[in-house]
Order: sequence, then C-alpha cells, then structure tokens
Amino acid sequence: MTASRFLSASASREDKHFQGFPEFGTERMGAPIQAFTRLSKDRIYTHEQVQTPNAVVVLDPTLLESVDVTAGLKPGGPLIVNSDLTPTELRKQLKPGDYKLYTVDATKIATECVGRPITNTAMVGALVKVTALINFQAVEEELKAMFGTKFKKSVVDGNVKALERAYKEVQG
Repeated sequence: MTASRFLSASASREDKHFQGFPEFGTERMGAPIQAFTRLSKDRIYTHEQVQTPNAVVVLDPTLLESVDVTAGLKPGGPLIVNSDLTPTELRKQLKPGDYKLYTVDATKIATECVGRPITNTAMVGALVKVTALINFQAVEEELKAMFGTKFKKSVVDGNVKALERAYKEVQG
C-alpha cells in the first residue's frame, strides 16, 4: 500500500493523473493485500479494481506458491518479483505465460540500506527502471519529500540508497 501511494505521489510531480488504492478484507495483520496504481497523462475516469494490469510487482515471493500473480497481466507485461533468484531460475518455478520476468533482491537491498527487510522502496526503484512510467528523479524527489517529514535523515537516506540500488540491480 505504501509503495502504491508513493508511486502515485511521484506521478503528480510529472503532472500525470493517478489513482492508488488497496484491496484487503478482514484478514489478520500481515496478511497479503493487493494494491493498485493507475498512472496516465490523461484524466482517469474509472474507479474499480484493475483487472488487466500492465505490470505486476510482487513484494513477497512466498505469494508465488499460492497466488496466480500473472492473472490478467497484459501479454508481454512485466512481472517484477522480489527474489534472490535470477529470472531464468525463477521462471522454472512459475507457470508458463506471455510475460517478461524481472527479479531484484529487494529484501537484501532493504536490509543492507535501511536496516530492515521492508521492500517497498526498492521495488518501486525496480518498477521505475523496468517500465519507465515515471522519471527516476521525480521518484527520488517524492521519496525525500514524503519520508523526510516522517523519518529521521538516516532512514530517508537509506531508502534513497535502496531505491537507487534496485533501479540498478533489477535483472530481466
């Protein structure tokens, strides 16, 4: 949810229209959720769940065992997974399909840069690299603005470093 909100706010820096919203029920804390983000240069009139995403980002790789994360993904769309495996290694574990697979070890990056395995920022960096939906500089500026008032400088700097590393280290 944080990644969706952060990505949406970054789009506003480029005068893009956006929507970011979660979908979750009465599950326990820590249960999987879905978050959707729409970005467009044009005004967005639809307000329902995304049925055919242009890209899918998986922050928790354990979901690959129980959820069809490629359901509805547009043909040739990117599937970006937080994993220490290469795309070739991970593809052997996934259902075949018409998608482009990318991996980045966001857990390792977040742990090394932020001190905790919170992968949101790193996964946004990978998504920006793979899709080029938003200029990296706009994302970095929004990260500093959004987190700068909530967290101490060392936490913000760690998240900036995680964003940059994932942008550079995503494989696919």
